[in-house]
Amino acid sequence: MFGNLFGDLEKKQEEIQQRLSAMLVEASVQDGAVRVTATAAGELRDLLIDPQKVDVHDVEALQDLILEAVNRALTQARTIQSETSRELIKEMLPPGFDKLFG
Repeated sequence: MFGNLFGDLEKKQEEIQQRLSAMLVEASVQDGAVRVTATAAGELRDLLIDPQKVDVHDVEALQDLILEAVNRALTQARTIQSETSRELIKEMLPPGFDKLFG
């Protein structure tokens, strides 16, 4: 009835991971003072600090900006992960069962 469900699931998970790794999200704070780029898989790719928009000598404030930008990017990544996982579940279910997930 379920065929090779687990084999298909592993294959789908690998496909999703590859797709998420190729998708980029970006977050910035304080009008671009700090910008972070991450993959939708949650891997940080880039961190840019604009020294004209932030006091690089105020380490505590800079740390706060970096944390805020990273957290925003990772939140976006988690949202994409969740949406993508929901799509996977719908694809894997027998016809009609996808309505259980909205």
